[in-house]
Amino acid sequence: MGMRIRADNDSLPKPMTMIGDRPMLWHIMRWYASHGHTDFILCLGYGAAAIKDYFLSYRETGSNDFRLSDGGRTIEMFDTDISDWTITFVDTGQSTAIGERLRRVRPYVVSDDVFLANYGDGLSDVDMNSLIRSLPESSVGSLLAVPPQDSFHVLGFGTEGQMTGIEAVAGMDMWINGGFFVLRQGIFDYLEPGDDLVMNACTRAAADGRFTANRYTGFWACMDTLKERAYLEELHASGEAPWEVWKKRSAASMQLVS
Repeated sequence: MGMRIRADNDSLPKPMTMIGDRPMLWHIMRWYASHGHTDFILCLGYGAAAIKDYFLSYRETGSNDFRLSDGGRTIEMFDTDISDWTITFVDTGQSTAIGERLRRVRPYVVSDDVFLANYGDGLSDVDMNSLIRSLPESSVGSLLAVPPQDSFHVLGFGTEGQMTGIEAVAGMDMWINGGFFVLRQGIFDYLEPGDDLVMNACTRAAADGRFTANRYTGFWACMDTLKERAYLEELHASGEAPWEVWKKRSAASMQLVS
């Protein structure tokens, strides 16, 4: 629901929070598409109608250059973003656990030995295809492990209760779940009805030595608060947002053509 990120009574789901003139969800999907992954399944719940309506009324002209002629009857697109995407919209319930959402869309991924999953609230510049290639044959899945981004500090205490030190959590040897998953069909063997993906399925698979984590120190950012949203907005406005790899590839293509 994104309650911590709202500045008003806006009831849009968190993935529809805008970064520039496109929602967070679009940025994530565009990032996957830049790695060649264009077949999407949206596990919908809260705010499903807003997500459906956004794509049903989508205009490619909103984020691409084009030429208009014949009094507006002819539009020549110079580039496109979602024209090669396939998006499946599946209602998985208002308050369903993430693992159960995955179980409910299983029929749509049954033919894929490996498939990808994302929370819908984080961005990164990690090479997704490298993560896929690094998945061990014996593993049913992996997640992206990143350093914590929080600004709070951890206090140290002595045996007498006196404070012995203060250390920024971001500088500690700690790793958190970054929300980018590579999964095999075997993950469903660890999912029971109503389960959470990480605390249930991933934990069980890890106990069997069948789940891995890829530590990554490059760019990663989530969007849980207004401060984090402002940070992502600032990066986007700069034109140098690390996750917008499609812009870098487009610029490289233009240089080759010239």
